[in-house]
Amino acid sequence: MRLLNRLAVLMVLPLAACAIGPSGSSDAGFGTSPALPAPESSLIPMVNIAPVQRRPDGFMPTAPAGFAVTEFAGGLAHPRWLYTLPNGDVLAAESDAPSEHDEGSGLFGWVRKQVMKRAGAGVPSPDRIVLLRDADGSGVARMQTVFLRHLHSPFGMALIGNQLYVADTDALLRFDYVTGATEITSPGVKVADLPAGPINHHWTKNIVADRSGKHLYITVGSNSNAAENGIDAEEGRARILEFDVDNGRLRTYATGLRNPNGLSWQPDSGALWTAVNERDDLGNNLVPDYMTAVKDGAFYGFPYSYYGQHIDTRVKPQRPDRVAKAIAPDYALGNHTASLGLVFYDRTLFPPRYRGGAFIGQHGSWNRKPRTGYKVVFVPFANGKPAGVPEDFLSGFLTADGHAVGRPVGVALDAHGALLVADDVGNAVWRVAPRNNVESADIAPAGK
Repeated sequence: MRLLNRLAVLMVLPLAACAIGPSGSSDAGFGTSPALPAPESSLIPMVNIAPVQRRPDGFMPTAPAGFAVTEFAGGLAHPRWLYTLPNGDVLAAESDAPSEHDEGSGLFGWVRKQVMKRAGAGVPSPDRIVLLRDADGSGVARMQTVFLRHLHSPFGMALIGNQLYVADTDALLRFDYVTGATEITSPGVKVADLPAGPINHHWTKNIVADRSGKHLYITVGSNSNAAENGIDAEEGRARILEFDVDNGRLRTYATGLRNPNGLSWQPDSGALWTAVNERDDLGNNLVPDYMTAVKDGAFYGFPYSYYGQHIDTRVKPQRPDRVAKAIAPDYALGNHTASLGLVFYDRTLFPPRYRGGAFIGQHGSWNRKPRTGYKVVFVPFANGKPAGVPEDFLSGFLTADGHAVGRPVGVALDAHGALLVADDVGNAVWRVAPRNNVESADIAPAGK
């Protein structure tokens, strides 16, 4: 018992230690060919979360020169994900892990829960979707109203025709939608069960529709960091599913993706891309989170290998046959950045250099020193492929003494072409637009 207590103290101490600023200069895990050092092992995992601090009055995140930031919506309850409807209304999923969610038992599970609380997570899930309406084009949603209630850790949303699909943690639901409606009170129809269960380690389920509206693509995260709960617990996990809207059938589209979240269509190539959180406890500089074009039938390594065919020796038993088929992702987004949101820019409001590029919401590291993430980055694209280094686009969420006054999650484009960012610690949605276009006049097409 003394040993356990001592270990608990050692693990919690970093939470109160002198904080480190937002610099991530030692992280070389970016780009098409990231540095992958030898893995490191440690009895005591690194814990270096940025404790949550209420943002000061008048706080605004920092955007590049020529852009202005407004608080599109404030006073929300843990907004995680965003979706823009064709009429310009914005839906925000207010959500957290389901009450039955198991972060692991014993000492390590207890410590993880304390870490998540200090990071602003681990709160009771609001289990609802809020509608945000900017009726006057001011860049501020002056109407905020509960659109859907009594959900179960909702996340992804997609409208096909007059049917709104919502991904709960354990089910895909369908609701009748009327343009301009401010509330849906009719019960939804469950059209598919989604993997959940008593562990449900990565609980978020995102969805995106294809251009035809005939298919939905659904993200399903792993049930572990690196199969420590057993290979059997990974059955049906760590993958992207394809749902046939007409016949309700699910099929596996791609596997070996530890925790895919963001989904977006690259406008030049037409390819589906996803943002993926990779595994922990292999050192400060392993393993990079990434984004990648998702190939039908492809295997991306989890849990047996990472970044292609780099074997994770912690996983037992190994599967050399599976590793031999693992393909490397397209672009690394930094180690432990918790890259969640992903949206490609396919509008005309921003300068031309942003056309076709990707915005990525980085929720921020909890186990890296120095910390990394806690911002939105932009990756330029050319001819449908990444064509440059990540650029900070919305930052300032870490204070000088290392507290978090915000943590970006989902990113979306509003009907005018401005960028919206869900901040589940600041309980806000931020809007970024060119400074001379903060109040947009004409509504652009609503996108895919």
